[in-house]
Amino acid sequence: MSGKSIRSILIVFCLCLGLNLYGCSVDPELYSQEENWAYLETEVSDPKADVFFLCPSVYSGDEDSYNMSLRDKETKASFVGAINMEKGIYDDEDTRFFAPYYQQIGLNVYEMAPQEREPYLEIAYNDVREAFLYYLEHYNEGNPVVLAGFSQGADMCLRLLKDVFEDASLQERLVACYAIGWQISDEELENYTQLKMAQNETDTGVIVSFNSEAEFVEDSLMIPEGTRSYAINPLNWKTDGTFADRSLNQGACFTDYDGQINQEIPALTGAYIDEERGALKVIDVSAKEYPAGLSIFEEGIYHLYDYQFFYRNLQENVDKRIDAYLDQSAL
Repeated sequence: MSGKSIRSILIVFCLCLGLNLYGCSVDPELYSQEENWAYLETEVSDPKADVFFLCPSVYSGDEDSYNMSLRDKETKASFVGAINMEKGIYDDEDTRFFAPYYQQIGLNVYEMAPQEREPYLEIAYNDVREAFLYYLEHYNEGNPVVLAGFSQGADMCLRLLKDVFEDASLQERLVACYAIGWQISDEELENYTQLKMAQNETDTGVIVSFNSEAEFVEDSLMIPEGTRSYAINPLNWKTDGTFADRSLNQGACFTDYDGQINQEIPALTGAYIDEERGALKVIDVSAKEYPAGLSIFEEGIYHLYDYQFFYRNLQENVDKRIDAYLDQSAL
């Protein structure tokens, strides 16, 4: 048995006993401490909605480390930076923004077989669940909730929906879940009735998701060859293969770790959904112009640009779904 396999078994054992990766008891009051929140916006009075955001992967990991430490100041700085790159889509003067630090998995874990990843993902999710439940009890105050995340953060959002949102009263508070950059399968939709995919621009209580890739791609970490995911096109808000011309793209925005938009390009690219893979096929750009950027992705995987290619369309859509939710609630 390999060292990684033994470690995985030990992690599962620790989780069953309520222990974390480091052998310490999980502190139910962990998220009562402001230092464990990247963002904790409680000062907005009478917000339209709260945004609970889960950061994408920023931790690389190493030979002996597979989950980010909450004491790792350098990685926590990158954690905030990665959030800032997408925060402008969700956060405005009418919303409150919450984003917990969590022991996310390192990129090295994605190089493992799927069954070997799960114990490390459970560590990450255990933190996310604790943070969300603490938020609900102490900060939510009955406000509508937008769940949002990207990549690993999207995975964590979907785990929350499967686990916590079985509660019908909580489902009623869900504006939408923006789980962008992760796969959603037939099996998941069949097994978890609270998972409902967005069908148009303004439906609520639904999942908004897509995975961007070049037309020639047939296999990826998010959508392995021979599998299919669910998606909605952020340019025309259709779920079929209807082509969306680049003229519908209100602005691709390329942001930095401070959240500043360094470059904005209207009408950068069109897109359509490949109905066989469920991937969002992005045209009008090339894989050389927009390289995959990480060793876990092949050429033509535009995962790193999921938010940036469609920034303004997503920003507008968040506002529209919140308004639609409030209009329905007023009836």
